[in-house]
Amino acid sequence: MKTAALQKLRQKLADDAPVFGLWVTLESPSVTEIAVGLGLDWVVIDAEHGHLDWKEILEHLRATVRSDTVALVRIAELNSGLIKRALDIGADGVVIPWVETADQLRQAVSYSHYPTEGLRGIGGERATCWGQCLVEHTGEANQNVLVVPIVETVRAIRQVPMMCQVDGVELIFFGPADLSSSAGFRGQWEGPGVADQILQAKDAIRRAGRHCGVLATSNDNVRERQQQGFRAIGLGMDTGLLVRSVRASLAVIGRDRAIQASFVPTPTPIAAPPLSRPPESMRPDRDEVMNSVGEGPRAEIARGVSFECLVGRHNQARNLTTGLVTFAPGAVLPLHNHIFTESITLLSGTVTIEVEGRTYDIKKLDNTVIPAGLAHSARNTSTTEPAVLHIAMATDAPSRTLIDKFFPRRSMPDTSTGFPGAERVNRFATAKRGAAGPNTEFIDCFNEMLVPGIEMSGGYGLFQPGGRLPAHIHDFDESICIISGTATCVVEGRRYSMSDCQTALQPRGRVHYFINESQGPMEMLWVYAGPIPERIIVDERCATVEGNPWR
Repeated sequence: MKTAALQKLRQKLADDAPVFGLWVTLESPSVTEIAVGLGLDWVVIDAEHGHLDWKEILEHLRATVRSDTVALVRIAELNSGLIKRALDIGADGVVIPWVETADQLRQAVSYSHYPTEGLRGIGGERATCWGQCLVEHTGEANQNVLVVPIVETVRAIRQVPMMCQVDGVELIFFGPADLSSSAGFRGQWEGPGVADQILQAKDAIRRAGRHCGVLATSNDNVRERQQQGFRAIGLGMDTGLLVRSVRASLAVIGRDRAIQASFVPTPTPIAAPPLSRPPESMRPDRDEVMNSVGEGPRAEIARGVSFECLVGRHNQARNLTTGLVTFAPGAVLPLHNHIFTESITLLSGTVTIEVEGRTYDIKKLDNTVIPAGLAHSARNTSTTEPAVLHIAMATDAPSRTLIDKFFPRRSMPDTSTGFPGAERVNRFATAKRGAAGPNTEFIDCFNEMLVPGIEMSGGYGLFQPGGRLPAHIHDFDESICIISGTATCVVEGRRYSMSDCQTALQPRGRVHYFINESQGPMEMLWVYAGPIPERIIVDERCATVEGNPWR
């Protein structure tokens, strides 16, 4: 146990200064030596997940000897034997996963302290200098050992105020991914509402005079977490930092690609090697148009249901119409069909969509794709709040036919993803995610591969701070709606700041890209007037004033 290092770390926290660290999962002790050499305040050696054995954990602990880097071991579960072993081989403290109650936390504290305060047995291992420093170590261990619980379930986050009353605990970590999973958003880092729950719990912890820790997801997220009041901030996981660095380098040369769970390489990279300039055959004949909400043509398409067109024939879009539909409380859009495909994404409120009698309760950012000819309707199920949807239609001349026909009603399960050969419902919480550039997360909601015979393609994009796409063009028009945060759109050197559902029309052939230059996340809905989501990567210079290929 490095008492001096622990005291320095505690003093920084007492001064409300941040302490930065690294999550270690790789076996090489060089990882921890690098963390020590760079002056990090702490490392967490992960013995819960991954492949580290006790010999490798020991070597990581040895790499922190005679340094000011506090070494913590995350054990696999709340277990007295695991806690004792980690502390006996020299850990400065333990990180306990899946702590859900104050009683469990008291147990963890008890297992980490020698009698009479606790239940830890005395061993002749590294911590006691192989039995040569029994008096010295046992005299200082109880006062200095760090016991750090991780709050990572819905049940646990409700118990945070009680956990803050447990003596012997100064620092509480959050596990956003497991917390999201327990809230029904498996596979997401911070599912809907989870970020707010964590911030509220963080405030409660700070009011109680304790400190909060969390793992950052990007360099900008490190700054964001510090501003939010987290004081033990993980710069990342060793593997995650390595992947981020390699992918950022690959993105520069147009070779970024997603890692598949099967470890089988994708047939082609996400971004093909860039062209020096776009083909002359794709020379654009129109300029880009940025469209703000409130400035587009509006129409009442049913009682209490209005449509504002943001991209369409009025601004020279081809084979594409997108916009916002607002439902007054309780409003109904009657049964109808189209001779083209329609995409519907819920932005706010509560809506039920019915397709030939099949009824779906739609949650925020769920997407429903309705191929041509299918009779469908929509209803705002709230009698007090409006609902707003983003819609896209594979035409620049939208029309509809009202349907006077009865379909037997059938309520579809909340997990239903549609009806085979007909509509497709993309559940945001469980949709498959990929990447299209560094610090991005994309969902393909509809295209010809997902819905055979469809005329357009589109989906959702999340850009963390610094996230961006490479410079590219399309062989069709595109609509991009910024549904949260602030985006910077660059078109051949022309820069536009976009937010609040502003929607860009990018005509065929225009060189462009999007980047998140803000301090928070940014979300978009994108729609292509083509059935396959293809983009042609071009040299970054083509997106500048000097390198504009169409001058």
